[in-house]
Amino acid sequence: MARFGRAGERPGAPKAEDQLADQGVKGRRPPAATTARAVQSWVDQSIEAAQRRGAFDNLPGAGKPLRDVDTRSDPDWWVKSLIAREQLDLSGALPGVMQLRREKATYPQSLFPLPDEESVRTVVADFNERVLADRRRPSAGPTSPPVVGRLDAEEMVQAWREARGGG
Repeated sequence: MARFGRAGERPGAPKAEDQLADQGVKGRRPPAATTARAVQSWVDQSIEAAQRRGAFDNLPGAGKPLRDVDTRSDPDWWVKSLIAREQLDLSGALPGVMQLRREKATYPQSLFPLPDEESVRTVVADFNERVLADRRRPSAGPTSPPVVGRLDAEEMVQAWREARGGG
């Protein structure tokens, strides 16, 4: 297959520079960088003029972080936005050991409203049984599974008594 002229040229067609000269355009077109700087300068001048006019004063959301700014770098952005939008409580989705750790952190304060020592002992026994059941659950992986310590029933009863003023 024979080629005429250089790649990108049409043989016999006038050059772009010649056509521009025929239309009265003198000299070469400015380089793209110069054009970009001119546009940037115009944009900056427009923004500064709007600031002087007060166009950006008292806008809704002023001083608040922009939403969804980091969505490109976070692959789970849609899940996080769904959780925030729907105000979902995901504490029930935690692994059992994490739920038990959260529950243990509430003791002994969560026992204070109970009516008597027997109720305190029952709640502590139930917690300790769930801790043991979690330890019996098979685990996979090269490391030991996380564990939660059991509660001492007598310490919890003593803290309950002291909170009641009968210590």
